[in-house]
Amino acid sequence: MNEPNSSAKTMAADPSSDRSQSGVPQSGVPKSGVPQSGVGWRQFYDEAKDRLTGAGFENPSLDARRIVEEAAGFEPAEFAIRLDDPATQRGVARFDKMLPRRLAGEPLQYVVGRWGFRTLDLMVDLRALIPRPETEVVAGIGLAELERQAGTAEVLQVVDLGTGTGAIGLSLLAERPDTRVICTDASADALALARANLAGLGRSGARGTMLEGEWFGALDAAEHGPFHLVIANPPYVKSTDDLAGVVRDWEPHCALFAGVDGMDDARIIIAEAGQWLHSGGALVLELDPQQMTEAAALADHAGFVETEVIADLVGRDRVFVARRR
Repeated sequence: MNEPNSSAKTMAADPSSDRSQSGVPQSGVPKSGVPQSGVGWRQFYDEAKDRLTGAGFENPSLDARRIVEEAAGFEPAEFAIRLDDPATQRGVARFDKMLPRRLAGEPLQYVVGRWGFRTLDLMVDLRALIPRPETEVVAGIGLAELERQAGTAEVLQVVDLGTGTGAIGLSLLAERPDTRVICTDASADALALARANLAGLGRSGARGTMLEGEWFGALDAAEHGPFHLVIANPPYVKSTDDLAGVVRDWEPHCALFAGVDGMDDARIIIAEAGQWLHSGGALVLELDPQQMTEAAALADHAGFVETEVIADLVGRDRVFVARRR
């Protein structure tokens, strides 16, 4: 994505903008009440799309749509049929806060404050990494490993290490009612975000637990485990890698970088995972394609008897699986 000009302003601040001339004050807030008659959301969508296009964004139509959906409270399926609904005072105020943030380069997911992940609609903010499609694949492989062990226990025990938003662990809770999932994170801020997302699961959330601590250090061997599945999306970016600005400048570095080869955290997890797994249990990790050979060697040294590498949605080796005897 081309970096936008951080000095860009919304059209709401321009007295000559279409919005100003159509009866909405420069602040974007109608003077009289909740709906502003004659000013529909289509005008705000067009404004956002034009501003984002001019700032060089790659997907201005998508960004504009998501901002308007969030501001107006539309579900995605409603967008086309409700675009001419009159804008509301509260909705316009939200729009006027979100568009400048996106123009300044803040990731769309953080701007709108929520993002879809498999079956979930997760709260997302600067406290944790943005959930990505490749991590949806990781969660899917975790579900497959649990299915392989179905029937071996009445309840399948899972630990999601470094949970961030809770995306992986909460997906397992939501999609498999025979699981209990512990989500851990060394960041108290990230864990607070994951806890908020756990509350959004309703009854399924009662089977989830949040624990603060670094990797297995969050667990107590006398109380937790053994597990049927250990799963994680640990930091795996090399400290020397040059990431895109939209990632480097906004997402938490502690969840991205892992030493000169990106393997500092994966080494710890692979070395210790076997001690926490049931016989037949599995370790599932998201890693960089170039790290799979070393991960397999580490797993062999740690006593795992079978390893597998699985590609992500674009065909890159992304998921490392190691199984105990």
